[in-house]
Amino acid sequence: MKKSNQASERGRLGGWYWTLGSLALLALAWLLPASGIMNLYLQQVLMYVGINIILTLSLNLVNGYMGEFSVGHAGFMAVGAYVAAILTVAVFPRAWGPVVFPLALIMGGLAAALAGLVVAFPSFRTRGDYLAIVTLAFNMIVKSILENINAVGGPRGYMGMSKLSNLVWVVFWVLVTLLVLRNVIYSNLGRGIIAIREDELAANLVSVNTPRLKIYAFCLSAFFAGVAGGLYAHLLQFINPRSFSILKSTDMLVMVYLGGIGSLAGSILGASLYTILMELLRPLELWRWVVGPLLLVLLMIFRPTGIMGLKEVRWLQPTASEETGWGKVARRS
Repeated sequence: MKKSNQASERGRLGGWYWTLGSLALLALAWLLPASGIMNLYLQQVLMYVGINIILTLSLNLVNGYMGEFSVGHAGFMAVGAYVAAILTVAVFPRAWGPVVFPLALIMGGLAAALAGLVVAFPSFRTRGDYLAIVTLAFNMIVKSILENINAVGGPRGYMGMSKLSNLVWVVFWVLVTLLVLRNVIYSNLGRGIIAIREDELAANLVSVNTPRLKIYAFCLSAFFAGVAGGLYAHLLQFINPRSFSILKSTDMLVMVYLGGIGSLAGSILGASLYTILMELLRPLELWRWVVGPLLLVLLMIFRPTGIMGLKEVRWLQPTASEETGWGKVARRS
């Protein structure tokens, strides 16, 4: 009974720390731009960092925690970006933009999740390299479709969005993504996902519903990629199909494997380091895009699990009350 009370108390304290820390970050994200301390350039870079953190966290759920290899994440980002942009430009009056923006982001995420559901069924009938091929094909299909639909600008791109993304919204969605994925990972569902990574056959033998868990994880990952796409579209105020090519997916892979697979803190670290590095290399112009693929090759050779691979910082680790439920796995219904 005493141990149970200690676990409950630790869980409550953890909840308070999360709440207070999140409120402090949101207040800081509002105060710094409003006070004039931070110029527009730094705000823009920080928003890019935040968007990339969302993308990296969501991709790490599939590539890191589940152990699959998806290379078409930019396709889900594109779906979310275009759906959110169309809603704020063509569906709702422009004056409603600030009010409709949260709904547009959620709808963009749901559209991306639906696309993820469509891709998941054929993808998870295959294993290993074949999943990478299917997701790569999806990325190319989305890009080709967008280039041939004149209603969304075709190859010229889509514009007319107001600059609705700001530092507060980006920080808010980073916190939501981190909190949701952390709670998923340290739950029965997450335990089943990790079991798939360790040994899918053994997971099946202990009654883990591996096909269902794969679909859940894939759709959740696609949802947050779609939200990041909506934030990206309303930050740049212009999107085109070339923005979501295989090069964009490669950048996401680099961020995941740089920070570390199977690590939330690693995703934050990898996205931050890579975004800032690419910004510092901007004077190199086109040559800076060689850095991403080259860095991915070097990581695969010398540090395949990344800086924090399969490790987590203390404040993201499960509480005692969460650890007590880890003996259970997601069973077949």
